[in-house]
Amino acid sequence: MTEPMFDVVVVGAGPAGCAAALEAARAGRSVALVERGPYPGAKNVYGGVVYGRVLDELVPRWWELMPVQRWVTRRSTMLMTGTQALTVDFRTEDWGRPPYNGATAFRADLDGWLASLAQDAGAVLVPSTVATGLLRDARGRVTGVSTDRPDGDLTAGVVIACDGVNSFLAKEAGLFRPEPGGRHLTLGVKETLALPRETIEERFALTGRDGLDLEILGCTRGIPGGGFLYTNLDSVSIGVVLGLPGLASAKVRPEELLTDLKAHPAIAPLVRGGRLTEYAAHLIPEGGYDSMPELVGDGILVAGDAAAMCLAAGIWLEGVNFALGAGMYAGRAAAAAVASGDTSATGLAGYRRLLEDSFVLADHRKLRRAPGLVFSERVQRQYPGLVCDVVQGMFQVDNPRPKPGLRRLLTRAARDRRVRLRHLLSDTLTGLRSFG
Repeated sequence: MTEPMFDVVVVGAGPAGCAAALEAARAGRSVALVERGPYPGAKNVYGGVVYGRVLDELVPRWWELMPVQRWVTRRSTMLMTGTQALTVDFRTEDWGRPPYNGATAFRADLDGWLASLAQDAGAVLVPSTVATGLLRDARGRVTGVSTDRPDGDLTAGVVIACDGVNSFLAKEAGLFRPEPGGRHLTLGVKETLALPRETIEERFALTGRDGLDLEILGCTRGIPGGGFLYTNLDSVSIGVVLGLPGLASAKVRPEELLTDLKAHPAIAPLVRGGRLTEYAAHLIPEGGYDSMPELVGDGILVAGDAAAMCLAAGIWLEGVNFALGAGMYAGRAAAAAVASGDTSATGLAGYRRLLEDSFVLADHRKLRRAPGLVFSERVQRQYPGLVCDVVQGMFQVDNPRPKPGLRRLLTRAARDRRVRLRHLLSDTLTGLRSFG
């Protein structure tokens, strides 16, 4: 039997792949990190919030090294209709000092930094290379990947698939359940608008490296999804995330919805004068725990977006941290399996146990009902207007009429927005069970 070229081949040099390669290389394994772009981050268009505390296990004092734009010290959630907007705004000085909470970052910078850590640990970066399929032995166990390189295939004891949403390798391995019509996929579209640093700090009430993460509900014409606005050093990232089935049935272009968002009275003053420097679109797996594939097969592990590890739970919108955690545990499990001489699904089962014992699967399991609630018809179409109407009624002064009281305002808003109070109560209870 021919010895494999590498102990571990990791496909995809995003956060999951880089963390996997770093952990496996540090364990003394020979590692190839395969990236289809000319360099890590070349094909990643993400510009959002990265929660870095998972790096405590990988990179001591990571906050001194990680390339960030701003540290998020202000977290806002906005509900809007065409003419209204209600914002819950939270800020804290605690998030503006080590070990920080979240940061805005560009993936081109972040992925390059993470890949350099893996290379420093001994991993071999293989750029401009597409993994075109899986190699298998006579028993069907995965033994590497075929590539589009002139010098051919890469053989390995374990393949870690971190090749992104709709993972081709996970599907070929038979780990994905058939998913009709992209039911658990969303399309994110984003613009990066350049603004002077002093303008950003004045408009968003920020100083130094402080930053804002603004999440928006009610800006997608009822299509399941939402909007976002993040501050970078001298630009803002603004966009919408849209459920694919709803977008297809609405017969509207995503850039139209983004244009609507930028023109909204609550948003237009924040982005006025911004110069477009980038437009990007990307598929996102937002089905949560119940949409995940099998994570372990004979000779193969799946992590990151390839494993649908994106948490879309309304008040929690996270992905990179789950990718980093899953990649770290995948690299750890792969190294242990190679060392034991058993890279079958049984030998790799430690990966699942590591995930179960960590936030990666614990959070997804706890919040498994949340995507269904957040993307439901009532939450998307009716509740933003209901809440805005109630708040408008509370603050509106109609003297000489007496104040109507909260119960009357709620009843009137529910009638006007065609919300049945029993449905509101039911969804409230579901929310308490999901987030409690």
